[in-house]
Amino acid sequence: MTDPATAARLVGDLVDLMQLEPLGADRFRAQSEDIGTPAVFGGQVLGQSVMAASLTVDADRPIHSMHAYFLLPGEHAPIDYEVDRVRDGRSFTTRHVVARQGERIIFEMSASFQTVDQGVEHQLAMPAMPGPEGLPSELDQRRALGDRLPERWRAKALLPHGIEYRRTEPDDMMTPARRPAESAIWMRAIAPLPDDPIVHRALLAYASDHGLLRAAVLPHGLSFIGGQVRPASLDHAMWFHRDFRMDDWLLYVIDSPSAGGARGLCRGSLFTPDGRLVASTAQEGMLRVWREGMPVPSAGGSAPI
Repeated sequence: MTDPATAARLVGDLVDLMQLEPLGADRFRAQSEDIGTPAVFGGQVLGQSVMAASLTVDADRPIHSMHAYFLLPGEHAPIDYEVDRVRDGRSFTTRHVVARQGERIIFEMSASFQTVDQGVEHQLAMPAMPGPEGLPSELDQRRALGDRLPERWRAKALLPHGIEYRRTEPDDMMTPARRPAESAIWMRAIAPLPDDPIVHRALLAYASDHGLLRAAVLPHGLSFIGGQVRPASLDHAMWFHRDFRMDDWLLYVIDSPSAGGARGLCRGSLFTPDGRLVASTAQEGMLRVWREGMPVPSAGGSAPI
């Protein structure tokens, strides 16, 4: 359990990571964090791009969808975001975001925003899952591995983070058993967040890249942390359906309908504990079974362990 002062600091660091420095002409600069992945964590770029696009749109038009491509691995260094104001309509607003490091375009995203309107309502029902209470965090699971945890992960993977993740299934993180391509993770910020809804959406975009691709390797008994397969996010789509808070628990229900051609497709649904569906995701990622001497993937954003 992280003490309250440390939890507040970690969440503050995450909020600061989503804050962008204006450079003029709808251009922004953001800092990067190193969570131990070879390249910048793809979720960081997703969250920061949501912030960049949102800063050019009136607050009464929240983001409702985003479609992004990871083009090149990002370095652990500042990232510049450039926003193109594609369209400002009566109800919908469209933005295009390009992320650069130096002369390299590493990421692009299109996002749509809408005025708050009324219409028909229905949703997918939340499946029955164990609640977060009593489940170990992924951090506790990694620490419990002891000497089994590969040395390359020990510097970062054993440190607390501003978002806590708890898997509903008790898999061994190093040698998981083969099972259906379905997973579920509880997630939340470990300390209160500001009330700004843009921050909550940006941080959910950040967290939505965590654990999503893992569903594609479950039927094959492979492990990212064990180094048996090297993942890289290729694209990411997200739809925001209803209001939520990222400092309350959310259940991320994931499945993978297909894998082939060294790629895996995964889908996710995010629910509040009372069963409201607040967001949906889809992502295709590169999944290469790794052998000693193979290079790090040259495309895409890094997925976490």
